[in-house]
Amino acid sequence: MKLSYKPYTLELRHVFTLATSSRNVTPVVLVSVESDGYIGYGEASLPPYLKENQESVIRFLSQLRLGPFSLAQSLEEILVYVHSVEEGNAAAKAAVDIAIHDLYGKAINKAWWQIWGLDRLSTPYTSFTIGIDSEDQIKQKTKEAKDFRLLKVKLGRDTDKMIISAIRSVTNCPICVDVNQGWTDKHYALDMLFWCKEQGVIFAEQPMPKEQIDDMAWLTEKSPIPTIADESFQRLADLDVVKDVFSGVNIKLMKCAGMAEAYCIVEKARLAGMKIMLGCMTETSCAISAAAQLSPLADWADLDGNLLITNDCFRGAELKEGKIISTELPGIGIIPVSFV
Repeated sequence: MKLSYKPYTLELRHVFTLATSSRNVTPVVLVSVESDGYIGYGEASLPPYLKENQESVIRFLSQLRLGPFSLAQSLEEILVYVHSVEEGNAAAKAAVDIAIHDLYGKAINKAWWQIWGLDRLSTPYTSFTIGIDSEDQIKQKTKEAKDFRLLKVKLGRDTDKMIISAIRSVTNCPICVDVNQGWTDKHYALDMLFWCKEQGVIFAEQPMPKEQIDDMAWLTEKSPIPTIADESFQRLADLDVVKDVFSGVNIKLMKCAGMAEAYCIVEKARLAGMKIMLGCMTETSCAISAAAQLSPLADWADLDGNLLITNDCFRGAELKEGKIISTELPGIGIIPVSFV
């Protein structure tokens, strides 16, 4: 197997503002793995709040020696090796995991939704993310999202009620909110969740700081809507920590090191009675299409990362009637437009 990789910078359509930061670009590393005439593609998306960056990803990838491996080995065997090279590096490992899944799917001419026995059309509506902004810009972004059946709204500042009210002045579309740990007082958080419920909000993602576990458990117990762990939940090992603290988990390939672990998380979270949200970073259609293979297993999908950028270098899963639908192509279902 031959591993190749290149840094790339995603350009956002709008400045993207969260409770604690703003940006208009997202660095990524694009990956390919080639064997027996097939090429699999992967991606590591690296928003600044993660510990990884392009330099750390390239350093990790430079340590991998995939040359001795071939399609004769099992996918699991290769991924065990990748995970053994060094601890951490979840996004870097996700890039390789996605590329290997794409490669193996192409080799047997099947998409992963087929391999897993899923119906690609039986997937939840995906949300469209609206970052923190001025009232006029919030209204404009909401109008631009007219093709979506669910809006995801970033909260966590003193403008929260203005943002929701601005959206409600334009649409009655259901809303989910992502507070990004922005509410630090549990009583205030509970008041906000009841207010959000009245405004048609269906769930809240990471309302409180991840360090405030007891407060978060209290909030979930009293909340009128489900609470979803994001910053509090990274890998499969975190499931035991959050299962009695939140109503559900947000699974992101960049956090959990790829498709293989994401599938295991879904299975174990369901056994624990938890809701499943499938999320993303700002990504190309490569990583979005990889996540879309799993979306029929989710209660909610937030797979709009490729729709927020202007320089996507892949074609893959597409927005159809408010849903991100996988293609029928093998692997993760993508075509490279320009693998720069």
